[in-house]
Amino acid sequence: MRKRGGYRRSRSRSPRRGGGGGTKRYDVSKAQLMLKPVNWNHQKLESVTRLSYRPKVDFRRSEREISEWRKTKEITTKGRDVPDPALTFEEVGFPAEIADEWRYAEFTTPTPIQSQGWPIAMSGRDMVGIAKTGSGKTLSYLLPALMHIDQQSRLRRGDGPIALILAPTRELAQQIKQVTDDFGRAMKIKNTCLFGGGAKRQQGDDLKYGVEIVIATPGRLIDFLSSEHTNLRRCSYLVLDEADRMLDMGFEPQIRAIIEQIRPDHQTLMWSATWPDAVSRLVKDYLKDYIQINVGSLKLAANHNILQIIDVCQEHEKEAKLSILLREIMAEKECKTIIFIETKKRVDDITRKVLRDGWPAMCIHGDKSQREREYTLNSFRSGKNPILIATDVAARGLEAHSKTSALFRNV
Repeated sequence: MRKRGGYRRSRSRSPRRGGGGGTKRYDVSKAQLMLKPVNWNHQKLESVTRLSYRPKVDFRRSEREISEWRKTKEITTKGRDVPDPALTFEEVGFPAEIADEWRYAEFTTPTPIQSQGWPIAMSGRDMVGIAKTGSGKTLSYLLPALMHIDQQSRLRRGDGPIALILAPTRELAQQIKQVTDDFGRAMKIKNTCLFGGGAKRQQGDDLKYGVEIVIATPGRLIDFLSSEHTNLRRCSYLVLDEADRMLDMGFEPQIRAIIEQIRPDHQTLMWSATWPDAVSRLVKDYLKDYIQINVGSLKLAANHNILQIIDVCQEHEKEAKLSILLREIMAEKECKTIIFIETKKRVDDITRKVLRDGWPAMCIHGDKSQREREYTLNSFRSGKNPILIATDVAARGLEAHSKTSALFRNV
């Protein structure tokens, strides 16, 4: 897969002001201020059964073999008593229902982050995973979550979820739900997805009838917590997915407020593509005796499997160069193109221009409704509309399987 990068401005950008940008910043909401602090000393909590991971004797490896494997996969670990990686599905000990799903999905071997992440998560330990998007991290925290839930007593009326997965955007939350539906259904474990723009009544009904897993964006979850539609007194498994992205979007106050509503003896798994100071502070404040996994470098870097071409040009040259590049790219068969643009207004302008030039294009940004976003993304994935023009609302979590993808920044 080839990706073209480019159209970068050499001057620094000033902070965004009102309405135009693609990355939305969130302030403390009224719902957040309504959250009542919990005195855990006065709460009668359901007991939690912890997973106890034991590697199968038949699959044990020498320290040298493990060290060589980690070196080959560019994996480093930090923390005490790090469990050995599980290099095959069989040695993890997943139940038959999950094994059937593996076979149905035609998965052959775990990804490196799954191999090292599963034994840690299934040992009941807090963990931090630093890995690029697309490394297989969703299943690395989801399957241990299902195993953890399977060990707990059943939900009773009024109980909140046992596992909570926080994600920065509705698109990522919905992708996590799709995976959760596939594997959770096999184990009869229910879930719901809470996000702004979705049907709030349906989400509330799901919470009312009881779900073991809640996948949520922080703002919508706080709405339901403040209105007492749910609670986190039974939540003993917390996942923060793309923590760096959530903090970059200004969600830190909401994340901290949510964690304060979760029973103090919960297990926390935090996943991030980078390691900024804000993520480090959150880890220090809330994770206990944790293990850290790094896959590759801690620094954000270009993917070496992708050809990136950067063309620094003047503002007035961009549209003409975009037209030339689109003619080159669209000459290839079965290619998809993503054009990232800084502001919502500019997204609409460029979309109209591309359509006038005769190319099939659709756009996505923060002003689009949930239904419009879903239709646009599905059209792009299917190849019906192979050109997607977007703000960075689609920058992560968008799984676009394509022969060619093009990226234009700040058009």
